[in-house]
Amino acid sequence: QVQLVQSGGGSVQAGGSLRLSCTAFGYTYYSDDCMGWFRQAPGKKREGVATFASDGRTRYADSVKGRFTISKDNANYTVYLQMNSLKHEDTAMYYCAAGIFSLCTDGQDLDWVRAGMDYWGEGTLVTISP
Repeated sequence: QVQLVQSGGGSVQAGGSLRLSCTAFGYTYYSDDCMGWFRQAPGKKREGVATFASDGRTRYADSVKGRFTISKDNANYTVYLQMNSLKHEDTAMYYCAAGIFSLCTDGQDLDWVRAGMDYWGEGTLVTISP
C-alpha cells in the first residue's frame, strides 16, 4: 500500500519561509516517476505548484517561480518544497502527489498533471499572515 506522508507547514508572517516534506512508503516506481506539490485555497480548485521528474527536471507555477524550490532525496524517498518570500495568497492546504514519469515531461499544464497523479498525501496547512 502506497502512502505519502507529509510534514512541515504551519503559520508564518508574509516574507517568511517554510519547508514541506513528503516521504513515500510502499512505492514501487520511485526511480522513474513524477512527484509534485499542489495546493488548494478555500473556495478554489486545487492547483499545481511544482513538479520534479526523476531525471531532475522541474517545473513551477508562475506564481511561485523564484520563491519556491522543489527537490528530492532519492535515498530517503522524500520530496521537499522550500518556500521563501511567502505571501498571504500562498495560504492553502498543500498536497504532495506522485505519478508516472511522463506526467512531468509531456509538457502539459499543471492542471493536467494534477488529474493524472496516482497517489496523494493527506495535506498540510500553510497559513501566511499579511
